[in-house]
Amino acid sequence: MRLRLLLVTLLLPLVVWVMLPVVSGADSQDDVDRLQGRIEQKQGQLDQVRGRARVLTSDITALTKRIDSLQGNVDVLQSRQDQIQGQLDDKRRELATTQEDLRDVRARLARLRTRLDSARRTLAARLVELYKSDEPDMVSVVLSSDGFAELLENGAYLQRIGEQDKTIITAVRDAKAEAATETRRLDTLERRQQSIADEIYQRRNEVARARIAVERKRDAIDRVRGDRRALLGTVRERAGHLNEDIRGLQAQQDKIQKRIQAAQNPSSTATSGGQVAGNGRFIWPVNGPITSPFCEARSWENCHPGIDIGVGEGTPIHAGGSGTVIMAGYNGGYGNYTCIDHGGGVSTCYAHQSVIQVSVGQHVNQGQVIGLSGNTGFSFGPHLHFEVRINGAVTQPLNYLG
Repeated sequence: MRLRLLLVTLLLPLVVWVMLPVVSGADSQDDVDRLQGRIEQKQGQLDQVRGRARVLTSDITALTKRIDSLQGNVDVLQSRQDQIQGQLDDKRRELATTQEDLRDVRARLARLRTRLDSARRTLAARLVELYKSDEPDMVSVVLSSDGFAELLENGAYLQRIGEQDKTIITAVRDAKAEAATETRRLDTLERRQQSIADEIYQRRNEVARARIAVERKRDAIDRVRGDRRALLGTVRERAGHLNEDIRGLQAQQDKIQKRIQAAQNPSSTATSGGQVAGNGRFIWPVNGPITSPFCEARSWENCHPGIDIGVGEGTPIHAGGSGTVIMAGYNGGYGNYTCIDHGGGVSTCYAHQSVIQVSVGQHVNQGQVIGLSGNTGFSFGPHLHFEVRINGAVTQPLNYLG
């Protein structure tokens, strides 16, 4: 009895020691894959954020170009306004001169009208005097004239009056003609004055309206650009946080990957740094085309960690080589996931299975059916995702397939 207890006491730690690597390896691999899924998720978010940042940067650049173009239009309009303002100043000076001329003409016209009135009174007095002192024929001349104008042109009348009378009549006639001329000039100057004023107001208002419209459009676009810049700052801040999360997860994954290495059978670890050169040692687990190559860049991951082989759902999956099953179960984005340790730090893994037909700790032979292909986990259609890992790190599977 004592001997049996002694043997149990001695063998129990050994059994526990033998079992620990298998369980720890499975748990560690689960942790690594979960972290890989989180890293891929974060990387996908980061790619989306970076894409959004690129769109915002492009928008800001386009808006800046539009603002610069509008500012150029504002500058052109401002230059045009300055040029017109110079012309308007010239017009105003011309208007001031015209207004001065108007004042002179009005004053002169007033003087001429005064002269004309005086000449008419003098002429009237002279006619009365002639009428009283001269022959009756004078009355006939006056009465036979059709109005004052004809009287002034009447040659018989002019012959009858003296030199003094001719001077008076000439002055009256000249004053009347000059008054008519100045009146026409005054009308012309008044029309010109109004035309200049209208031109000034019209051109000034046109340029002002155009400039204000362009400035409003520029300011509106500038506000949109400001919103884009603020959003870009938020997006970049989000990208920074995602980068920090990814670095933290990668550091954690590195630690767990070392645990995988330690959990694998120590006797099977490679002696030369754990790296095994590709030699075609594994058979193809299924027959089908490669639909996604190794390390293909995707929106949610920088490097696809295996190859995808296109086969229908339910296709038998064969073990690439002989070894011990160290993982067999559902694992996040991988779906139903199986990993086989082949020794020397080398393992193969099979993802998205519809059915798993092996269990952790089971020994399998090369070519043995270990499950059926499917579409579980993060998958867009039935296929087999196949990986080769060296000490837990993925590598190019084609280097190991015969």
